[in-house]
Formats: sequence, structure tokens, C-alpha cells
Amino acid sequence: MDTDTLRAHLRDLLGEAGVVDAADAAQRPAGFMRQDTVQCRLLARPRSTDEVAAVLRLCHAQRIPVVPHGGRTGLVHGADATPAQLVLSLERMNAIEAIDPRQRVAVAQAGVTLQALQEAVQPHGLAFPLDLGARGSATLGGNAATNAGGNRVIRHGMMRERVLGLEAVLADGTVVSSLNRMLKNNAGYDLKQLFIGSEGTLGVITRLVLRLAELPASQNVALVALPDFDAVAALLGHMDRALGGGLSAFEVMWRAFYELVTTPPAASAPPLAHGQPFYALVESQGADQALDGPRFVAALEAAMAQGWIVDAAVASSARECAALWALRDDVMQTARHGWPFTFDVSLPIAAMEGYVAQVQGALAARWPAHHCWVFGHLGDGNLHVVVHTGADGDREAVEQIVYAPLAPLQGSVSAEHGIGLEKKPYLHLSRSAAEIALMRTLKQALDPLQLLNPGKVLHDS
Repeated sequence: MDTDTLRAHLRDLLGEAGVVDAADAAQRPAGFMRQDTVQCRLLARPRSTDEVAAVLRLCHAQRIPVVPHGGRTGLVHGADATPAQLVLSLERMNAIEAIDPRQRVAVAQAGVTLQALQEAVQPHGLAFPLDLGARGSATLGGNAATNAGGNRVIRHGMMRERVLGLEAVLADGTVVSSLNRMLKNNAGYDLKQLFIGSEGTLGVITRLVLRLAELPASQNVALVALPDFDAVAALLGHMDRALGGGLSAFEVMWRAFYELVTTPPAASAPPLAHGQPFYALVESQGADQALDGPRFVAALEAAMAQGWIVDAAVASSARECAALWALRDDVMQTARHGWPFTFDVSLPIAAMEGYVAQVQGALAARWPAHHCWVFGHLGDGNLHVVVHTGADGDREAVEQIVYAPLAPLQGSVSAEHGIGLEKKPYLHLSRSAAEIALMRTLKQALDPLQLLNPGKVLHDS
């Protein structure tokens, strides 16, 4: 089918506003994607599950590959498209259909942004606790398709733990509606798990039932300096025990990252002096600030008495809590010397210190003038490694240094960002041949024509 005919069919299905030509699509904001990857044959903007199904039926009949788009905030090229492909954007499916305070669930369309849901449930005394820096752009459908993680996984889990049910459309237009609202439902296979984390390769998520939590009544945040990695691990266990399950975040910054985000042109002045090897942002959330605040401070004082903490800055207001979080979240400082290579890995906490030393040693041997910044959600086993060598052509060599040591540690090349195109050559380091074969079997069963987000996650069979 030629493009003019396809455009006419899509306008019949979606209306004039539902179809964007390739030239106009290329001028749209790219999110976190490079502008040169925002290519397509046409861009379709359905408003409902039925319209998504109609578009996919048409594309299936005509053998047209389809790339689903959410908020375009992914970092592994999972939403890249080519001029031969149709982009299917869920941006107009942005309705929050229901908020049920008694059941503590929300039903939302896939194009709702994470921040929009967070703000909508607050007046009900509820929270949607998944949180990440791209909250204002990232969509719930994209969060589910990539199994997003973020800042508070240590307490509330990944996106997978927040999804009770969902609706998805298969490559041939079949609608699979499994909008379960119950926490316990063991009636056969849990089909929603097929689509969560599959990056749009098995189906297009259109609606979700999401598990909410009670809105915390207290928040306590501290930035602490630590003398060595053993103290970091000891503090994590100590704070979790001392706070009785209230620990909601444990973010660790290696020295170079902390110094980067607390020196000009960064906006934050250093709350703690430079010079320690590790800094950690520790957060607790609870039910009573008058009780939880002293408990939090007492836990820090006990850790300091043990020698695990060298110095600490404790926030005394919501503004100061936000300021400490802003320091940790100022990752754009890593682009100060030019656009860097970013990595998202996970591995056992006991192996982290040796892994980082190995990576940094290999980088220094190859590029003496390189920059390497390490930080991450250490309580979840997740590290972000950001490397700048000064040459885009060094990417593959840096990838080998970062990814190769993970295999013997049984680590993962992707903690929370997915595989997309970028990590596809390294999937075998984290998944066995049998696992990859089973992934191929699922792909073949649900999308035998290889039309949904083709080329992502798995190598062509």
C-alpha cells in the first residue's frame, strides 16, 4: 500500500487530527530521543483501544511494521523508527478513567503521564509511588512496556508490582482485556506479565489498572558522607531495620558524581564537604512527622556512632528535602564536557565496589583523560555508570568494558531501562540461550509477521 492510500485509510479510522505526515512528525519534540531517530512513514494518533485495534488490523493486513510511542523518554533506542515504519503514538489516550479510593486502584489510559496520575490521586489521600525524573513526560503505558523503576523501588517495587491489570492489542488487532482490580487473582496464567517489560514487541498496552498506596504523611531526607563501601552496605541494612520498613530510597553517589553536581555550573552548593569516597541520600516516608522525624535522626546518630557516617546534612523542611533530591537528580551535569555514554546495570551489592574499580581501571588504561561518574539506586542493586571519552566512536569499546564483567557476577546489562536496540548485542550476557529461545517463541506466537516494534530486544531469528 502506498503512503497516500495508507494516509487516507488512517484518516477514515482516526479523523484528520489522528494522522501526522512524516515531515511534520520529524519536527515534533523528540523527548529523550535524538531528533534524527524520529523518522516514520506516517504517525497515527488513536484515541481509544478500538482505534488502536483498527490501525493494527490495517497494518497487519498490509504487512506494515509499527513502532509504538509513549513519552519518548527511553534511553536505549527502543522507540526508534525508520521511514518505512508507522509510528503509533498513544499521546491522545490520556484519560484517567477511574480512581477508587476504597479499592486503592486507578484505571488510566496508556498515554497518561506519570506526573498526571500522581497529582490526580493526591486529593484522595493516595499516591502512585513509582517515581522517576521524567515523570512529566513519561507515560504509564511506556512505564509498563519498559517495566520502569526509578527512585523508590526499594520500598514499592518496579512498575510490574504496581500493575494489577491491563488491556493490550496484539499485532493482528486482537484486543486482550484483562483489567483485573484485585491484588489476588490466581485464575490461570497472568497474561499481563507478557506485555510488561516487553517494550512494545508483543502488544500495544492501551489501558491499565494500577495499584495505589496511602499518601505518606511524613518525609525525612538526609545526605550523608561515608568513609568506605563497607560502611555504605552496613548503613543500608541498619536504616532499613531501624526505620521498620519506612526506608523509601537509598541513593548512593561515588565521589566524582557528588563533586560534579555540587560545583559550578551546577546550581547546588555542597551540603557536605568534598573528599569522602561515597555519599548517600537516604529517605524515609511514614505516617507521623512528629514521631518519624526523631526516629530517623536517632537511626542516623546510631550509624554515626558506629563509624558508618562521617558527616550528615538532615533536611528540616519540604524545601530542603526537595533541594537534596534535586542534587541527586541533576544528572545532566554529566553532559558538561559533551554528550556521554550512559549505562544502567544491576549486580549484587557485595560485588559493586570491585566491579566499579575494574571498570574505572580499564577506562583509565584506555583513555587516561576520560570522565566516569557512578551513582544509582544502590538499595535495588542498580548502578548508573556514565562515561565520557570525547569521541562518539569509542562507544563499542566502552560498552565492552562496562558490560563484560557483569556475566560472571550474574548481573544484568539492564536494570531499569530495557534493551531496545542499544543493548541487544549484550542480552546474552544476562540471559541464557534457553531464555532467549523462549523469548523468540513468545514473539513468534504473538507476532509471527514481526510487525510490532521490529528489531528491538531480540536479534532477528
